[in-house]
Amino acid sequence: MSFLSPHDLCRLGSTCQYWHTVVRDPVLWRYFLLRDLPTWSFIDHNSMPDVEKISQPLAELDDDTMHDYMTEYLKSCPGCRRRLKPCRRGYAAVTSFLHSLVINTEPRLAMFGPGLEQLEVSLVRKMMHSPDVIPVAGFPQRQINGIGSGISFMLNNQQRFNILTLYSTTSKERERARVEQNNAPNKMFLQEGEGAAECPTARHRIIPQVQEVCRVVDGFIYVANAETDRSHEREEEFAQIQAMTASDLGSSNRPVLVLSCVSRAGTRRIPCIYMAHELHLNRLARPWLVQDAEAETLNGLLNGIEWILEESGINV
Repeated sequence: MSFLSPHDLCRLGSTCQYWHTVVRDPVLWRYFLLRDLPTWSFIDHNSMPDVEKISQPLAELDDDTMHDYMTEYLKSCPGCRRRLKPCRRGYAAVTSFLHSLVINTEPRLAMFGPGLEQLEVSLVRKMMHSPDVIPVAGFPQRQINGIGSGISFMLNNQQRFNILTLYSTTSKERERARVEQNNAPNKMFLQEGEGAAECPTARHRIIPQVQEVCRVVDGFIYVANAETDRSHEREEEFAQIQAMTASDLGSSNRPVLVLSCVSRAGTRRIPCIYMAHELHLNRLARPWLVQDAEAETLNGLLNGIEWILEESGINV
C-alpha cells in the first residue's frame, strides 16, 4: 500500500469497513509523515504535529501507545487541508465589501527578525522594487513615537496594508554582522533579571519606542533565517517573539506570521515544520503560521500576507 498516495488510500478506505480498517495502518502513515513533512511549505497552530512523537522509534511503542499517524497526517498535510477548507459563501464577499466601506484605516503589521538582516538578498528591498508582485501603495505621513510610518503595500490590487520594519541596530552594524556572519547586538530589547546575559530565555524588555509600535499593530511578521549554512539562536529568537507579542502590549488574538526565509531558490533550507519546532511556536497562545519564502523571488510572501490579514479580520 505504500505505493498508493495518501489521497488514494483515503478513497480506498471509504469503500467498505474492511479497507477502512486496513488503510489506517499506523506504520504506513508514520512513513508518509516522515517522508512528506520536510516538503510541506507551511504549517500553523491548528495543524502542527507532535514532532517528538512522530520521531519516536517504533520499537519503543506498543499497541496502547501507538500514535494515530493517519489523523496527524490528514490534519497537517497542506494538500489535505485545502480540500477540506470550506468554500467562501456569497454573503462573506458582501460582508467583506461592506467592511471595506466602514473601515478607513489600513491594517498595520510589525515586521522584525534576523532574516531581515542576515540574508544575502534583502527581503524589504525586494518588496519595495517588485511592483508586479506586491506594489507599493504609499508612505503614510504619521509617526509612532519617532519610529516612522512604515510602507503601505497593495495585495491583489484591492487591499492596502502597512508594514513597519523594525531593525535590531544601524544599517552599518547590520551589514558588518552579515558579512562576518555574527549576530548584531539587538538594541530593541533589554534583558531583565540577574544573569540575563548568560540565559537566553530570560524575559526580555522592549524599549519604549518599540512598545508603542507593538500596542498599535494588528499583527506581527517574524522573518526567520532558514538557511542551514550558519548557526542560529532559536531560544533567543523565541524570547524576543514572546516579548514583542506579550499580552500586556495588546490583544492575545493578534496573529504571528513567521516567514521561514532563504535568499534564493536552491539554497538549502530548514523545513518549515522544524522551524516551528525550533522556535517553540506551540507555546504561543495566539494564531501563528510558518510559511516558506524566498527573498529574491518573493515566493511564499503573498500566501503569508493573505493568511495574516484574514486572521486580523480582513477578508481578502
